Amino acid sequence: MSSNIELETRRAAALARGVGVQTKNFAVSAENATVTDADGNTLIDFAAGIAVVNTGHRHPKVIEAVKAQLDAFTHTCHQVLPYEPYVRLAERLNDKVPGDFDKKSIFVTTGAESVENAVKIARAYTGRNAVIAFGGGFHGRTFMTMSLTGKVAPYKAGFGSMMPDVFHIPFPNALHGVSVEDSFAAMESLFKTDLDPARLAAVIFEPVQGEGGFVPAPRDFVLRLREFCDQHGIVMIADEVQSGFARTGTLFAMEAFGVAADITTMAKGLGGGLPIAAVTGRADIMDAANPGGLGGTYGGNPLGVAAGNAVLDVIEEEDLCSRANELGSRLKQRLEQIRDKMPEIAEIRGPGFMVAIELMQDGKPAPDLTKAVQAEALSRGLLLLSCGVYGNVIRFLAPITIPDAQMSQALDILEEAMLAAKGA
Repeated sequence: MSSNIELETRRAAALARGVGVQTKNFAVSAENATVTDADGNTLIDFAAGIAVVNTGHRHPKVIEAVKAQLDAFTHTCHQVLPYEPYVRLAERLNDKVPGDFDKKSIFVTTGAESVENAVKIARAYTGRNAVIAFGGGFHGRTFMTMSLTGKVAPYKAGFGSMMPDVFHIPFPNALHGVSVEDSFAAMESLFKTDLDPARLAAVIFEPVQGEGGFVPAPRDFVLRLREFCDQHGIVMIADEVQSGFARTGTLFAMEAFGVAADITTMAKGLGGGLPIAAVTGRADIMDAANPGGLGGTYGGNPLGVAAGNAVLDVIEEEDLCSRANELGSRLKQRLEQIRDKMPEIAEIRGPGFMVAIELMQDGKPAPDLTKAVQAEALSRGLLLLSCGVYGNVIRFLAPITIPDAQMSQALDILEEAMLAAKGA
């Protein structure tokens, strides 16, 4: 079998440079929260495929469901020959997505596709074009979703003009001096200088910003945003692609706010490792597009749908929402202890098991220290991801099914790595 070094040589020669790779560890097998690489090294996975395998790598129930579907059929294209599991998964999401109103759903393949379709639906429903998004937000790499994303490098750099009628305002972030009032003042300024609210089809936001640094939206911000959308007949879109499916201690992060979005986008954790994404929203809004206007050849692929139904079963049967809160509490307690030795931890934040730390030195973001922590952790067998507008946030995304003993081991490694990176 090829080694990590051999595979990296082949990768560099064969893959386009734009496909960034964080490590040179090539996965050959994975089970729950453990990944084994081509050199036989085992890693504790605190990335979970970027919040995809919330139910762990190769959860037995997910694998069983996919194998059963493989024995039946792998593809018909739902628009040609529909199948019952697609309908069943839609019914379940219609029931579980926040909002006390009739809902309908569609399935696509990626998170970016779900956001694209949410914007299409909002435009069809309102007859308007403009969309407001937020600084630091991440919504995908297609042209519309790249335009919505509130970060230039690396997502927009070099790709030319963005889509028209997309406007950004600051997202509340107290650590960086942006209040809820600042966000709404920026919106009012936008309406005075560039945008008539009557042209606004949708406002899209992440209840907890993902790539932007695991920044939770303040409750007051979400409530005011809901009121604003209602006042002007604007569709509120909650991007739950990274925050969904028990990660925040509830099935969806929006449950914490007491108000519902009109449309919710989701992907990642829904498939437990299989590619599937969904858009769920108010039935009247979702029905705005004409037949044939939504869909895709692989949208709602039978294998992904089977995995999605199994994931919902696992979350319910294993009470993963409670487990996420328990693990998040343990993690935060340990991080507070580490902060006593490492004041560079400027903030510990995030609901449930969607937790992050922001590292700063002399009052400024510390991306180099962040990279050093990642490298030290990886050398000790712990895989960590960074994020944030300044690249100075470490996010913790272990599977919610991680065993207690392995979680304790990971926290010990984390502390060693952080202190070593600091030079303590």
